[in-house]
Formats: sequence, C-alpha cells, structure tokens
Amino acid sequence: MRTSRTSKETTRILQSLSTPARRQTRSSSHAGSLRGFAYDGSSNGAEPVKKEDDSSSLSSVDTVDIEDILERPLKRRKTRTGADAKGGSLRTREKEVEKTIKNKTSSQKSRRVPARKIKGEDGSFTVEPPSNWEAMYSIVKKMRESNPTAPVDTMGCAELYWRASSPRDRRFQTLIALMLSSQTKDTVTAAAMQRLHTELGDGDAATIKQEADEGTGIASQSARDSTLNLENILAVSPERLNSLIATVGFHNNKTKYIKKTAEIIRDQYESDIPPTPAELMKLPGVGPKMAYLCMSAAWGKHEGIGVDVHVHRITNLWGWHKTKTPEETRIALESWLPRDKWHEINKLLVGLGQTVCLPVGKRCGDCDLAGTKLCKSEIKGMAPKNGPRALPLKEEVPAETFSTVNGDAKVKIEAD
Repeated sequence: MRTSRTSKETTRILQSLSTPARRQTRSSSHAGSLRGFAYDGSSNGAEPVKKEDDSSSLSSVDTVDIEDILERPLKRRKTRTGADAKGGSLRTREKEVEKTIKNKTSSQKSRRVPARKIKGEDGSFTVEPPSNWEAMYSIVKKMRESNPTAPVDTMGCAELYWRASSPRDRRFQTLIALMLSSQTKDTVTAAAMQRLHTELGDGDAATIKQEADEGTGIASQSARDSTLNLENILAVSPERLNSLIATVGFHNNKTKYIKKTAEIIRDQYESDIPPTPAELMKLPGVGPKMAYLCMSAAWGKHEGIGVDVHVHRITNLWGWHKTKTPEETRIALESWLPRDKWHEINKLLVGLGQTVCLPVGKRCGDCDLAGTKLCKSEIKGMAPKNGPRALPLKEEVPAETFSTVNGDAKVKIEAD
C-alpha cells in the first residue's frame, strides 16, 4: 500500500523523536491510520484505490496526535532548558557558598583575637595577649604624647598635690584627691582641691616656712604652704569640709570618708597613708582603682593597674577582652600586660577617652587608629573635626581653677 509523502514524513518524525517503545507503538497505530488514507469511500465493495492526494491524507490525520508529536519535543526541550537553568542556578549557588566560605575563612585569619588562656603541657595556664595590642598601644601612646591636652594631663589626681609640701603631706594630698575624684570630672576635682589647699585652715592658718640654706646659712622664705594636711582635716568641722568640697559628686559621703580616713591614718599608720594596696583598700571609700593609683602616684610602686570607666570601656571596645566590670578588666589586663605599662596605661586611656574616644559622640576621624583596621569599633568614614583634639576646657571648668608650677607652688586663680 502506498502512502503519501506527508504521511511518510510524519512517520519519520515520530520515529526520530519518540523513545523506542513509543516509536513502535506509534508506528503501528499510525500505520493503521495511514492504510485508510486511500479509501475512496465507495459503497459498492470495490477495492480501495490508493491515491496521492495530500489534502485528503492530511485531513484524515488526528490533529491532536500530530500536535502531541510536534509539541512533545518542544516540551522536552523546555524541560531540558529548565533543568539546565536549574543546574546553572545550583552551580551559581555553589560558587556563592564557596566564595562565602572563603571570605569567612580569610576574615577569621585576620580578625582580632582577644586575650585567652592557653594550657601548657605541664597543666599550667598562660595568657596569650590579644592580637595587635602592641601596635595599637604604640599608636595611641604617640598620639597622646604629641597632643597632651586632655584634662587628666594637667588636672589628674597625680598632679594635684602641693609642690612645696613635705613628702608625707603630698602623699596625703594625693589620697584625698583620689577620694574626691570618684564620679567627678577632673576639672571639678581640681577646683575642690584648690579650695582645700588654700581655705581649709581657720583664718590665716597657712604658715610661712623658714628654711636655712645649707651652704650659706642664710634663711630664705619659701612659698606659702598648703592648708591641706592631716592635722587640719582632723581639726576642721564636717560642715566646713563639706562646704569646701560641695561641687564634687557624693560630697556628703566623701566628707564622712575623709574624716574617718584621717582618724585611721593618725591612729594606725603613724600619721602617714598606708603603704600597701590591701591596707589602702581598708580605708572607707577607697577601692582597687584608687589604691593602685595611689600606690603609683604617692609611693612610686606599681603593684596593680588603676582601671576606671575609660580604661574599662576602651579596652572592651578594642576587643582586648569581654568584661563586665572595671575590676574584671583590671584582672584581665594584669594577666598579660607587661608590668612596665601598668602605671601609664591609666593616664594614656583616660586622656584618649576625654578627647577622642568619648563615651558619647566618638571622634574616630581624629584618632590615629582610624584606617588601620586595628580598632574593631571604629566608625568608618567619619571625617576629622576642625580644631584641637581636646574638648574645650571652658565647657567643663568651673568659675575658678588653679595651676601649679613644679618647684615653687605658684597658684593662679582664673575667672572663666
């Protein structure tokens, strides 16, 4: 039986695009359909005539089946395209994951590591310092030395003793300055210390010392002595003392602490301040920070780190450790910081906290650590502010303040 050219092409397309199983089924079904293409439709029982009429053959084809034949490969191609797209998206996703892992690994290698304990082979523990701490310390130290304009540089507790006083009185004055400084700005503490130096005695209680020159035997008149000493603190009334220190924080409690401390020093320490941190901390109102700062400033012994809110806040901002209290910070720092830096770190970081790394409104643009990727808390993109790094002192300084010149105890009262 002859079939039309269109039927042959249809069969060939079907065989080439179908699976073997389907090819065999469809070939047989379409062969049956094609065998009826040439039937002449006569009713006399005559032998069907084979024709070459393309139009009659095409009109006899099941339209749905042909659409299925033509569309199925398209759907399969679409499916393959979707699979390819899916595979491509998976490959893209894999590349992204690999890139993320790579970046995470590289960042882990370069990230700042805080101080941590390391167990040795013998079972003992050593503390490894935080990464890059020496570079950070060196940069901040140079920055502070080049611009010592913080209040702590000129009005810190270690600078508020009277230069012409005896060593015993200077140690006592340093302790009193530290007791007044708690919860109080350096400028306010300095003004209160000035009043104690000049107004504590009754009337003209300040004395003029006569000292003979050892070489010539000629008497010379020294500068006026301070009225702040143990004897005058014991003699002054609590009300008078409280009025002189009324500008400092918690002055009522500090008045009680100072009076009680003076009695303890007189009765237990031969009228001099205690010579150890443990004994200093037994005094009312004296904590670890004051004790260690007093040991350094008054006795010249650096037996611990004086940690205040600035040291506690900044070292945590740097990622050196994660501590909740200044006392925890002190213990953490003393576990790895070289001992020769125990004395200077307080003044170093207090000055930084007063001028650049402020508790509110950090001036990262004015910090030499900016752009070094060493400070984990840096506010990037902050432009440096105009003018000096130090805050204007007139914003904090009360109506009067004082300054001393080493050696001759020159006192100067300034109006704002």
